[in-house]
Amino acid sequence: MQGDEARVLLGFPPSSRPTPSQIKAAYRKKVWESHPDLFPVQEKPCAESRFKSISEAYALLLSGGRGEDSTSATYSRVVRTGMPRAHGGRSNHILIRIPFLFIILGTVGLGGLNASRAYKKQKETYPSHNPFLP
Repeated sequence: MQGDEARVLLGFPPSSRPTPSQIKAAYRKKVWESHPDLFPVQEKPCAESRFKSISEAYALLLSGGRGEDSTSATYSRVVRTGMPRAHGGRSNHILIRIPFLFIILGTVGLGGLNASRAYKKQKETYPSHNPFLP
């Protein structure tokens, strides 16, 4: 599918340059009109093929008409940088550290120190005769 065909299929003039938000809005409108679940059984195959072509046109226009789908563009970015960056390229180190802080603070706050004391007390009360156990 060519870029002009994709634009016409989504309702744009052939030589136009729609923005990603316009593409997304047109895609949602066309999908709502041609979703296969909205048609009777005898018309579903035609609606499915139209739905697939609309999805292909959407992917082509969002990728910039380079002929690759959006997943391969994301994949190449992940492979190149090692980790996808959130919010358009800003690093997200703080967001990565927050869950670990919650785990550490939650363990200490919810009795992590008491649990280790209870483990030591139980170990003294019932010693293991197996040399491989702690």
